[in-house]
Amino acid sequence: MKKISVLIATYNEEDNVCPLTEELVNIFNTQLTQYDYEIVYIDNHSRDKTRERLRALCAENPKVKAIFNAKNFGQIRSPVHGLKQTTGDCTIKMTADFQDPPSMIVDFVREWEKGAKIVLGIKNSSDENHLMYMIRGIYYKLLRKISDIDHIEQFTGFGLYDKAFIQVLRDLKDPVPYLRGIVAELGFDYVAIPFNQPKRRSGKSKNNWYSLFDIAMVGITSYSKVPLRCATLLGGLLSALSFLIGCVYLILKLVFWDRFLMGTAPMLIGMFFIGSVQLFFLGLLGEYILMINVRMMGRPLVVEEERINFQ
Repeated sequence: MKKISVLIATYNEEDNVCPLTEELVNIFNTQLTQYDYEIVYIDNHSRDKTRERLRALCAENPKVKAIFNAKNFGQIRSPVHGLKQTTGDCTIKMTADFQDPPSMIVDFVREWEKGAKIVLGIKNSSDENHLMYMIRGIYYKLLRKISDIDHIEQFTGFGLYDKAFIQVLRDLKDPVPYLRGIVAELGFDYVAIPFNQPKRRSGKSKNNWYSLFDIAMVGITSYSKVPLRCATLLGGLLSALSFLIGCVYLILKLVFWDRFLMGTAPMLIGMFFIGSVQLFFLGLLGEYILMINVRMMGRPLVVEEERINFQ
């Protein structure tokens, strides 16, 4: 009997874990009866009653498993560590807030049985904040254009991954694994299933502008050389332009030395403009250096505090 793993990362999801587990168990008991299953929660040091409720779920059903992280290791590292701990013939990654519809699991499994190694849920619309959805769309398009690989637009990680791809993840030693980029770069050919992303059923999103910016910079610095190349090209262009303007000003001053007043405004504007460009690219260069530093230290993805129902 084939086994399907479901991996769910949690952080302060006390009102969602019980109804989600109930719905997943119902799907396996009614629509996917020919499969064995495990539901693996990896909790990123929740501060509410999430862990208490996960303990109760694990006590009721031995097929529900839990990993409790010792600290909050972020939403990039924790889910990938969880994927590496699953034991199924395939693993379905989803969120705990019902924005990844559990009903799509059946569609994913059908495509997997047809031979697909990776089946992805792709958002074609969303009930979330329209401004946020638009900004995400712009980011995906930008990353796809400047990246060295063919990034997948509106893909957040929700999908089914065959055990062959999970093994690829296990072999990676990247301490900052950008799953969306890994799927696009190292994954097998995939099948995309579009869906409308609903609103969270309960609770508030843990994402904020800083956390989203952090994820965006990980994606850009991991898979694109274009920003650094832009710095080189723009630096050369501004140098040539500055030299040309300087020559023009010198000629005008020599020809109209008693009438041509240069003033300080052009120099100040030029200094502020060039300084701001330098500052922007210094910050961007710092992001690349930061990623190099993090990867060179070779820290573990997470440190586990406790496991429940793992043999």
